[in-house]
Amino acid sequence: MTKSDNQEIEENWKKILDFLKQNFGKKPSDLKGVLFLIGIQELGRGPEQFSKEQKQDLIHIATCKVLSRGDYYTLIGHDEDGWPHWELVKKLPAFDLFSQETLLKHYVIEYFKNELGLHI
Repeated sequence: MTKSDNQEIEENWKKILDFLKQNFGKKPSDLKGVLFLIGIQELGRGPEQFSKEQKQDLIHIATCKVLSRGDYYTLIGHDEDGWPHWELVKKLPAFDLFSQETLLKHYVIEYFKNELGLHI
């Protein structure tokens, strides 16, 4: 990604954080917080108390969901409790931590645009 791509991602990322603050009254502090909210959305059961392990699972669900927009993961089904399960179908690029976060932010932005109809 070019420097202007990264700048556009950061601008759109701020818009998503502002959207979340307006709609939930609190702005997530980081990417994990946004992924957690996406995980809850994808689980589709609404707000409830989650164990630490379930919170990690929700972040994993969200990561797979957003990366499925880049054809990295595919949904293989749901278990008996309704939790979605994903399969890696394309190897992720070997990136440094900053580039991994930028890639995730890019697909989170696409998720909000396409899944939730957010205009940014």
